[in-house]
Amino acid sequence: MRNVRHRNLIPVITTCSSEYIRAFVLQYIVMLDAAMAIEYLYHCNATPIVHCDLKPSNILLDEDMVAHVEYGLEGTVSTSSDVYSYGIMLMEVLTKRGPTDEEIFNENLDLRKWITQSFSGTIMEVVDANLFLEEEQITSKGEICIAAMVELALYCTKENPESRITMEDVVKRLNKIKNTFLET
Repeated sequence: MRNVRHRNLIPVITTCSSEYIRAFVLQYIVMLDAAMAIEYLYHCNATPIVHCDLKPSNILLDEDMVAHVEYGLEGTVSTSSDVYSYGIMLMEVLTKRGPTDEEIFNENLDLRKWITQSFSGTIMEVVDANLFLEEEQITSKGEICIAAMVELALYCTKENPESRITMEDVVKRLNKIKNTFLET
C-alpha cells in the first residue's frame, strides 16, 4: 500500500494499531480530484484497490485546495460500492445534507429519495446556497451544471450495482461538466 502513488491519493506514511484502534498516519486532503483518485485505484494498478469507506471525512484538501483521498485496503467488495459512496458524497457536497440528516429522516426518506423527489421540481431548492457567492447570479449554465452533477450522483447510486456507471465514466462526465461551466 505504501508504494501506490497518485497526485490525488494521500500516501500512508505508517500505521498504528492496537486492540482498540487502527489508524493510518497520513500527509494532509473537490469532487473531480476524488473521482480521479478512485479511478486510479481501480484502473492503474495490477490489482484494483477498492476504497471501502469513501466519505467526505476521508477526503482532505491541501493548501492548494487539491483533494486527496485516504485509500483503504483491497478486498472482495465491488468497485460499484465505491461508486455508490461517491454518489452519496456528491449529493452531500451539493446539498450540504448528510445521509442521516434529521429533516430527511423525519420525512421517512433517504438522501437519494429526497433528491429524486426534489429533482422533479426545481433542483436549486435543495442545492446548498453557499455553493454560490451572494453577489453571484446563478446563471442558466450554472444551473445546468448543478443539475448534471445531481443527475450524475443519481446514476452513481442506482439500487442495482450493475446499473451504476463506472468511475471512468464519472471522471469523463465531471470533466464534461467542468468544461461546460468554464466555456465563455
